[in-house]
Amino acid sequence: MKQPERHVRLFRNGRNQALRIPREFELDGDEAIIRKEGDRLIVEPMRKGRLLALLGTLEPLDESFPDVDEDLPPLDDAAISACRCVVCWTPTSCPN
Repeated sequence: MKQPERHVRLFRNGRNQALRIPREFELDGDEAIIRKEGDRLIVEPMRKGRLLALLGTLEPLDESFPDVDEDLPPLDDAAISACRCVVCWTPTSCPN
């Protein structure tokens, strides 16, 4: 089945080249992705929520995550100085 096509004129909008999209080719939403393949421009609507839909299809993990902070002292016991200089930005004693 051949897709419908229309002849459109290109024009300048400031420093950008532009075209008006005819009504029958309108995209849903207010954002799109554009890419160039050879001498063709491909314009696709931005599909929001695709990551959540993908994550919803995955099976839950059976393995537990490692305790990455098991060797760290509790936050209440950590000695934190007030140094936040641009040179070191360390929470420990500042050499400056």
